[in-house]
Amino acid sequence: MEMNDGDNEEFGLSRNYFLAKELRGSGKRSHSKLSDIDVVDEQELIAAVSKIEPKHEKEVKELMNSYKSSYPEWAFELRCGLGLLMYGFGSKKALLEDFASTSLTEYSVVVVNGYLPGINIKQVVAALAELLWDQLKSKRKNPGSSSKVQQPFSSRSMDDLLAFLDEERKNECFVCVVIHNIDGPGLRDSETQQVLARVASCSHIRMVASIDHVNAPLLWDKKMVHTQFNWCWHHVPTFAPYKIEGMLIPLILAHGNTTQSAKSATIVLQSLTSNAQSVFKVLAEYQLSHSNEEGMPVDNLYASCRERFLVSSQLTLNSHLTEFKDHELVKTKRNSDGQDCLHIPLTNEALEKLIAELSQ
Repeated sequence: MEMNDGDNEEFGLSRNYFLAKELRGSGKRSHSKLSDIDVVDEQELIAAVSKIEPKHEKEVKELMNSYKSSYPEWAFELRCGLGLLMYGFGSKKALLEDFASTSLTEYSVVVVNGYLPGINIKQVVAALAELLWDQLKSKRKNPGSSSKVQQPFSSRSMDDLLAFLDEERKNECFVCVVIHNIDGPGLRDSETQQVLARVASCSHIRMVASIDHVNAPLLWDKKMVHTQFNWCWHHVPTFAPYKIEGMLIPLILAHGNTTQSAKSATIVLQSLTSNAQSVFKVLAEYQLSHSNEEGMPVDNLYASCRERFLVSSQLTLNSHLTEFKDHELVKTKRNSDGQDCLHIPLTNEALEKLIAELSQ
């Protein structure tokens, strides 16, 4: 059977396509690895980045100042029960804090740094309840039904805390929570977002938050957006660098650095209580003096902390250890004797720097 010119051309294109696929599959593959790349030291990279001169400073400053004219509008929206959600390119940390310090003076304000890798959401809700309780005490002449609150907020259940924040009262007391990066790694799991949505819907809470991740809206369903958070979206690009938000993000183009590891751990520890810091210091000192061991047994840590009056029970120690694990400061592993041991994933040099920072 004879083929015309069109059929010949089509056959040639098809044949060339399959030949190209065969040649590509039979070619030599690269055996290079990411570890073979000669990357620079982390501190050198940070120093080089810090020397980059910022551009358009005048225009960026004028842009930031232009948003101040919107402060009254934002404050009005909060008073109406709406939540403020700020989005746009650039860090919005300075903008939100300036807005809070100048236009939210009538509120008690709690700031949550969602860019930190580990956040205890219950501690945040307990802090909101304590601030509301203080406001009620200062405004109430005759103690009413709220005076029966005697149990510490930190030991109450999440449902009790939310019920307290949403209780109907004659006094118009409000607590504002400012969340930097509500889509951050420490807050973006489904359970935490559900809790934040319930907090935002409480009658005595007002919420201001920022987002930066392109898929942040996927964190919420229709009910959360329109009924609980009740977001009022504001496009506020600042073009400001993400210096603080990116401090704990590892640099993939640089080798790890002891100083940077100690600095990151110090920043996280400073967000915890002084007792938690002291417990961590006990563990760090043990690890330095027993570098040949696989870790510190939990029972030994409890005995040491109890002797120093840092904890009163195993339950208290467990709450500190949960915080450490949530922040990835401590890891648990089983030693050769079958005991559960605690280990800080830092070098001895980094631990020494960390202890020195905590002792200041």
